[in-house]
Amino acid sequence: MGVTEDLADQLAQDALKAEEITGDERIVDDLANMMGATSQTAEEAFLTAVRVRRANAKARKMLADRVKAFKSAQGQQTRSE
Repeated sequence: MGVTEDLADQLAQDALKAEEITGDERIVDDLANMMGATSQTAEEAFLTAVRVRRANAKARKMLADRVKAFKSAQGQQTRSE
């Protein structure tokens, strides 16, 4: 990645951690608005990194839930045999 994407991704990671710790869902929006006032490119890269990381987290949770459900079903089949 280039410097813009690298910096945006680092900030996205920090912002999402801060959001999780504080419960403040406005952190990402506030940062994006502040960045947009000085660099639309930085704002777009930041928001893209946030969306990608959120989508990845949701996909990983869905995958983990599916594997858990499969293992649970397998355990129930084993016990009933």
